[in-house]
Amino acid sequence: MTDFFDRASELETEFREQALARHFQQWQQSGLSHCEDCGDPIPDSRRVAIPSCTRCVLCQQLTEK
Repeated sequence: MTDFFDRASELETEFREQALARHFQQWQQSGLSHCEDCGDPIPDSRRVAIPSCTRCVLCQQLTEK
């Protein structure tokens, strides 16, 4: 019985790691579509100019102050 639960735990860990890796790879390639601080959409023009941006212009300015 323990083997069943051990295997289930291993599979869960493997699936979680794969999902995180896919998410991280997507984030590196295209950045985020919404600001990590306020949640508003990041304009496409900003995402094209700065592909790895994670904040809208206003939140980025507030962060840099």
